[in-house]
Amino acid sequence: MIRIRARRPLALAALLLVQAGCMSKTTPAAPSAPTVSAAPFGVLANGDSVHVYTLTNANGIELRALDYGGVIQSLRTPGRDGKFADIVLGFDTLAQYVKLSPYFGAIVGRYANRIAKGKFTLDGKQYTLAVNNGPNALHGGLVGFDKVVWHAQPFHDDSSAGVVWSHTSPDGDQGYPGTMQLRVTYTLTNDNRLAIDYQATTDKPTIVNLTNHSYFNLAGAGSGDVLKQLMTIDADSVTPVDSTLIPTGKLEAVAGTPLDFRTPTPIGAHIADKNQQLKYAGGYDFNYVLNRTDTTSMVHAARAEDPASGRTLDVYTTQPGLQLYTGNFLDGSFAGIGGTYVHRGAFTFETQHYPDSPNHPNFPSVVLRPGQTYHQRTVFAFGVAK
Repeated sequence: MIRIRARRPLALAALLLVQAGCMSKTTPAAPSAPTVSAAPFGVLANGDSVHVYTLTNANGIELRALDYGGVIQSLRTPGRDGKFADIVLGFDTLAQYVKLSPYFGAIVGRYANRIAKGKFTLDGKQYTLAVNNGPNALHGGLVGFDKVVWHAQPFHDDSSAGVVWSHTSPDGDQGYPGTMQLRVTYTLTNDNRLAIDYQATTDKPTIVNLTNHSYFNLAGAGSGDVLKQLMTIDADSVTPVDSTLIPTGKLEAVAGTPLDFRTPTPIGAHIADKNQQLKYAGGYDFNYVLNRTDTTSMVHAARAEDPASGRTLDVYTTQPGLQLYTGNFLDGSFAGIGGTYVHRGAFTFETQHYPDSPNHPNFPSVVLRPGQTYHQRTVFAFGVAK
């Protein structure tokens, strides 16, 4: 097995692991230092090769990510008994990601979440986007960032291992103006954190909103639903939606509603309550307005805990919002690495700007102009409750 021993980027040809068994599902012994390796994963219909990058920290936590969409394919963390389980939903093959995937683990953009009717106006000019979710544009359109092959630059040092993904989105891509240069960095650290740093620049005024769309099940992917797992979200309000899940433009308090997760609450405690918002979404699929005192600092956004295994997940972010989605459209038809993914068999914590922000001047701005740099950071911290 070839291991990367320098922090500087290396040519992909020097990284490829060609021996069989590189996708073994067993957890190896923890290395003495972080490592990163690469292996072939498949070939797209256009001939582009796709690779999987394996990051391991000194505690044995292992993350596997594809250069196709920046997809986090698997993420193995320990429970209170010391046993490791894969806590994200993922597929075994490239064909499944191409044909089936509901954004499992992917980088989504240019605009994460929905834009009403695929239209927005910027500097007096209206732009029309690719519509792919009923009447609306979702997660960047028909060919968003989840469906492109990113250039990968692996790295590691004594305290972390990671990959820098880069991609150029051309002017007019899915209807968005401006050529956009993107860098997204995944860093797995020895303190059991996954930091995701997003950066973008443009040559024309445009909009941008990036996130990662990992589906989490802290009991282990494919182990059943997540309804007994506990959730806390540091948000006093949400952006309520209409029947097509587009924000109305208002902010509404969560107090006294089934959307209140300000204290640890089982995900399933109120998911079946008679509530118009829950009815629209078929469960939870809402943007939470995170509590913060400024617009740029890193804040704690959410926490999830699986009482049975003890696994915990804390989320910190510089973003103003967080989308909670509870796998409402999973129906048991997906067979992934962890088995069958059942209805509400996972949840997402998508840190983001609010949905449809370009059409709501009262929402935080998502406009990016030449000379500016978009940057946001999200950290997923993994732990074990006693």
